[in-house]
Amino acid sequence: MKIRGQRVCQACATEWSYYETGSVACPSCGSLRSVGRDDDRQLHTDTPAALPLAQFQARIAAEPVAEYATDLKAVLREYTRKRGFINGGELQPLDDRYLTARTLLHTVDILARRREPTADAELYLLSLYETLADDAADTASDAADADTTVSDVDNVDNAVDTETAGTDAVDADSTELTAAQVPSELQEAWGLAAADAVGAYCSDLRTWLDATPDEAAATTLGELRDHVNRLNALQGDVEPAVATDVVEGARAVGRYLRTGDDDALTAARDRLRRLAQA
Repeated sequence: MKIRGQRVCQACATEWSYYETGSVACPSCGSLRSVGRDDDRQLHTDTPAALPLAQFQARIAAEPVAEYATDLKAVLREYTRKRGFINGGELQPLDDRYLTARTLLHTVDILARRREPTADAELYLLSLYETLADDAADTASDAADADTTVSDVDNVDNAVDTETAGTDAVDADSTELTAAQVPSELQEAWGLAAADAVGAYCSDLRTWLDATPDEAAATTLGELRDHVNRLNALQGDVEPAVATDVVEGARAVGRYLRTGDDDALTAARDRLRRLAQA
């Protein structure tokens, strides 16, 4: 949707950014009466989303997966439901945190239905949890340390955006590493996570292309959707490298649309065509 993100409360005159709070309620008085101050509406699909994972640390160490699966899946689903990839008119990458949350969600779901998960499977689940929990804790700590004035929050957001953009070049390496660590018994979890994550990203890419048409990108996006449909049809049961190629194809399309890098679109096409010929 397109919104005016900078708001001013009509009851107490407090100013805030909807992009940062994800709420139309005034953060000072709670009033729902506000007006936008921006000249133009911006595309926006993202909502601030917390990942309260510390509560599961002791349970994961001491309890069978089935005992905490429902609670952990609820937290992960709430997080992924809120997340989007267009923030204040800026297209974002398909980030590792979102992908890891999707992977942990499917891993927990599969292992909760098994009587005796193997040691490798449980270690893999633990590694996903620790990666995600550490990332969430670091982000929460950074937010707590930052000043909450609008100008300073903008500076923090810009720093995060810069860091994310800087990791674009190593996205493939990190995803390849994740795929290499997937136990054979959990390749369905990785495949389904890739399908869900790329499917959500494709939806926002389609929204972006509706506003800023690009025929070449739209054609490649159609090919990407075909591979997502194939992953879903196979219930994620593909070689981890196949799911990785789908993820990296999506990231490359996003990089092209964000930066205009023609090589990124070429890389996406090459990955997807290799998959089609496999």
